[in-house]
Amino acid sequence: MTATEPVITAGLVRELLQDQQPDLADLPLRAVEGGWGNQMWRLGDDLAVRIQRMDTDPGPQLKERRWLPHLAPHLPLPIPVPVRSGTPCERFPKLWTVMTWVPGRPLERGAITRPEHAADTLAGFLQALHVPAPIDAPPDAIGIGAHPRDSAGGFDHFLNSIDAATLGADATRARAVWDDAAAAPPWDGPRVWVHGDLHPANVVVADGTLAGVVDFDALFAGDPAVDLAAAWTLLPAGAAERFHTAYGEIEEATFRRARGLAVLKSLFLMLMGQNGDRGLPGGKPAWGPAGRAALDRVLGQA
Repeated sequence: MTATEPVITAGLVRELLQDQQPDLADLPLRAVEGGWGNQMWRLGDDLAVRIQRMDTDPGPQLKERRWLPHLAPHLPLPIPVPVRSGTPCERFPKLWTVMTWVPGRPLERGAITRPEHAADTLAGFLQALHVPAPIDAPPDAIGIGAHPRDSAGGFDHFLNSIDAATLGADATRARAVWDDAAAAPPWDGPRVWVHGDLHPANVVVADGTLAGVVDFDALFAGDPAVDLAAAWTLLPAGAAERFHTAYGEIEEATFRRARGLAVLKSLFLMLMGQNGDRGLPGGKPAWGPAGRAALDRVLGQA
């Protein structure tokens, strides 16, 4: 927050609720650890307040309000569903939304101990999500779903910014997988719904398996390879093959793009963990080891 912006406190969130959603204002309220562009506050047992922190663009929250109620009934895992809308005001000039709470523990602070079940669960979720999107579905607003050949600058930045000793010989192997992805043909199928940012902070686990998916800021319609990278970035070693079997036929070019995008996401997580808090609330200390483990998995299968 800058000097001119209000610090988000429990008192501020409760004031906003009292002004705009008074029937919810007396529910128990507590901050939820984590969050980057948005901060989450648990509201009672079943709700959460998602309030803009670093984000200034209202687009992502408006997108979640528009599309998550449409998607949720068709998905086999719980996702957050907006139920009330908060509007900017003099006290707080940004958006906030009351959403359903998705029970579980973020994977970045938990573990998958039932890998086969998790692989099947992730495959089922993505099968249900990866259906043709309507013509007015949101496009990829930030380039997260770009073909690898158009993201070479990001790959080079991540690779060159990570300590050489951390990567060692894997830097060469990572580049080889990336170059293969960049050479793969582009997606030529229908624009399908894509979560866009599946990593260990954006899924929750319970009973040793995947229990929910959160943070749909990047939701768009496009290439499913973006999400298929999660076979390596989320699942334990050895589970990717189970995932691919459960998901169904994946054409070779899509597999190659997904594998390259998994390398890109792994390097991103490693860089976030390497560089301390990078201005992020609470830092991201768990992201580095998660990224290293994901890179080991994708290079091991490659």
